[in-house]
Amino acid sequence: MKIGSFELDNNVMLAPMAGVTDLSFRQLCREQGCSYTVTEMVSAKAVLYNNRNTDILLRREPEEGAVALQLFGSDPDIMAEIAARLEDRGFAAIDVNMGCPVPKIVGNGEGSALMKEPSLAGRIIEKMSAAVTCPVTVKFRKGFDDAHVNAVEFAHIMEESGAAALTVHGRTREQYYSGNADWDIIKKVKERVSIPVFGNGDIFTAQDAVRMLAETGCDGVAVARGAKGNPWIFREIKAALAGEPIPERPSPSEILLMIKKQAALMVNYKPEYIAVRELRKHVSWYTAGLRGGAALRAQVNQTESLEELYALLDEKINL
Repeated sequence: MKIGSFELDNNVMLAPMAGVTDLSFRQLCREQGCSYTVTEMVSAKAVLYNNRNTDILLRREPEEGAVALQLFGSDPDIMAEIAARLEDRGFAAIDVNMGCPVPKIVGNGEGSALMKEPSLAGRIIEKMSAAVTCPVTVKFRKGFDDAHVNAVEFAHIMEESGAAALTVHGRTREQYYSGNADWDIIKKVKERVSIPVFGNGDIFTAQDAVRMLAETGCDGVAVARGAKGNPWIFREIKAALAGEPIPERPSPSEILLMIKKQAALMVNYKPEYIAVRELRKHVSWYTAGLRGGAALRAQVNQTESLEELYALLDEKINL
């Protein structure tokens, strides 16, 4: 599968998620068979004003393979300037967030608010595409709310403005992540444009990915919440798409090793106390469904060091 000038190993993407798709988690998903990952969203204005908090979000490693940088903002000139400034960092593409439903983002006219301003959204993509040589892609939703479902026409405008690929989440901004994703809107988008389309929403198993591709005709799948605490979903999807037996779900020992591996990767570029605090939520996702998981998660939230975290996990996770 190709996006612009670069080719992917397969058609499975790790969708961007704030507080989740950092360098460490992207590396784990890549190892499990994900061919294309996207950073946490980065504010173009924050980069413009040299906000140090963005530095860690912009970290990538060559061994990660194809990684897209996701930017958000609503000023076409600033978005183009920052895209040009960051292009030499080696990202495979620059993705524009036009789907974030968070009130603070929407209130600033960014994220999914841009779906209410398709002409402005088009100018952003047009200026960014002219400013960089790498592909510019867009992630957006079904619409802003049920009264404004405009994904199909919005997709056409994005393509005409220079977007090289699209990721469509089958929910409106008003829905956030509730209810069911509308895969039919993804099918309609795919029928309207000629550039690659990734379908996003309600992919929690390998069978879901196979079914989305079959039902929508989309070119690829973008896995978001289904990957939380579950990088193994990518090896499962990869096997299913190849017609091979789906690997067994990870054992408690595999889960323990994966948590420790993510922790080790995290402390390579984050202070330990920050890594431990960020790991707490990941541990809660990894251990969902394990016997004694609720009690373990409560104790994990009290840990302050890796040594303390490892000791607790070794004690509580039954090998």
